[in-house]
Amino acid sequence: MLGKNPTTLREKIGQLIVVRASGFLFDQQIRYPQWEPRNQTLQHWLETLNLGGVILLGGSAADLVQRTQQLQAWSPTPLLLAADIEEGVGQRFSGATWFPPPMALGEIAKHNLTEALALARQFGYFTAQEALALGLNWILAPIADVNNNPDNPVINIRAFGDDPVLVGHLVQAFIEGAQAYPVLTTAKHFPGHGDTSTDSHLHLPIISHSLERLQALELPPFQRAIATDVDTVMTAHICVPAWDAEHPATLSPAILTGQLREVLGFSGLIVTDALIMGGVAQFASPDEVAIQALLAGADILLMPPDPVATIAAVEQAVLAGRISENRIDQSFERIQKAKAKLVNPNPPAFPAMVATTEARQTVDQILQGSQRCGGSLPWSKKIACNHVIVVDDLLNCDFLDRACPAVKIPARFGSRPRLLDQASLTQEALGSGPLILQLFVRGNPFRGIAGLTETTQAVYKQLLRSGQLQALLLYGSPYVLDWFLPQLDPALPWVFSYGQMPQAQALAWNTLLGEMTDSLERGQDVFI
Repeated sequence: MLGKNPTTLREKIGQLIVVRASGFLFDQQIRYPQWEPRNQTLQHWLETLNLGGVILLGGSAADLVQRTQQLQAWSPTPLLLAADIEEGVGQRFSGATWFPPPMALGEIAKHNLTEALALARQFGYFTAQEALALGLNWILAPIADVNNNPDNPVINIRAFGDDPVLVGHLVQAFIEGAQAYPVLTTAKHFPGHGDTSTDSHLHLPIISHSLERLQALELPPFQRAIATDVDTVMTAHICVPAWDAEHPATLSPAILTGQLREVLGFSGLIVTDALIMGGVAQFASPDEVAIQALLAGADILLMPPDPVATIAAVEQAVLAGRISENRIDQSFERIQKAKAKLVNPNPPAFPAMVATTEARQTVDQILQGSQRCGGSLPWSKKIACNHVIVVDDLLNCDFLDRACPAVKIPARFGSRPRLLDQASLTQEALGSGPLILQLFVRGNPFRGIAGLTETTQAVYKQLLRSGQLQALLLYGSPYVLDWFLPQLDPALPWVFSYGQMPQAQALAWNTLLGEMTDSLERGQDVFI
């Protein structure tokens, strides 16, 4: 291990803790103060607690370059610097490449597995390349869950699909692509979060399936990830009674040690999912959750509410004989082994190796290969219409602004957008004239629902009966498309994209209009 060599029990315990921080540089930019400490506090923690790492969220790619250098300078021991970049670095840090959700690759794999695997390797490759260029060294991806429940509110299109064999192949390909660079990869969420209708950020889901079904459906992608030398496995805050009826998987020795270590033979790092999530935080006190996670077999405690209190509680548990110091040493040594892999004298250069032409071309290939469409295309009317854009949450739609293709392109023929979220959608809000509808809906953490509510379904049914709808563009969940398709007029032009980012919007409009709109999108401004 480089840097400070921990000699005390408390210093070794510190290495088992990963805290969350803002990717922005300044305190006034912090978006989630309940989870992201101010700089003075964060610097104090890093200088005095010997923390193992930081998970980052928010900011631009340029912000992150400065932020990761700052954090490493504050810490006496090299840090693991992680991010939930399941859809590429641009998903979390603007300016970098934003890939489509993994299920887009699963769509391609249904028709051309060879092409899908090649694209998944490129996905992993460019994600690792850009992560390292920005100072990240731990990719909290790929998702190894099998999304076999269309109502899953939290995994949904974050998974590669609903076929365990196909998901396993794509997980393997992503890991292989990322292994071109010295970064850590993560298969998550063990033992499988795909068949839930509850969001573990809010409550504890229960998976009541038999051992035979778990082994046939949930475990194969994790087995393939382990065989591909994935570096870390993240736990799921779910209850699986077939293995342990009393504890969430994160706190279960039967699942983490019994199944993951002993049965599947995983020897890398086990990291908990965030310990502030309701699925585990409601189970016991924060101190007790941390202790039980270590006793279960976890090596890294991700986002405990208070790292100072957590370190003190674990230290006391060791001194009282509840946790052996050997158990701490085992996790500490695994962490040092993982960090030794990350020594990289020649990281990819910033900004040259971020958002490269090759990376953006890969995004285009995935978007085009997974796009679906129907009705009378191209749409030739291009009449002035009411234009409504509906999103899940108006305060969390960073894929939209006044210059994005979903707004600028229809403005060329007089369609001025109104932006609504699902909660405020009514028939009156849609208006009475001809209508273009763009709908951005997908599963995401903390929403508790993956698709349409009963209220929005009623509004859309009335819209479809009215004959107002002239064109439909859906971005996100294929399960929402499945709801619409049986009710659409066969002639109605529609386009579906798994991606919601501007690159996906431009390609969707290209398909709808039958013309290349990229140059128009980037050309002279359209005032609306």
